Amino acid sequence: MNANVGGIDRVLRIVAGLVLILLALLGIGTPWTWIGVVPLATGLLGWCPAYTLFGLRTCPLKKA
Repeated sequence: MNANVGGIDRVLRIVAGLVLILLALLGIGTPWTWIGVVPLATGLLGWCPAYTLFGLRTCPLKKA
């Protein structure tokens, strides 16, 4: 499982995930706000299965 989510992308995913989960906990959002777990997890792991599926990568390649 190689990292495919880069710096800014990771930060945006983590922030969006936390905001959605906070809305769900406060009861402000709908039950769909629990979907915030997905961007939070992918941001923390640095790996997104959808990026792998579509061949995308926002993480710079490591030099050998």
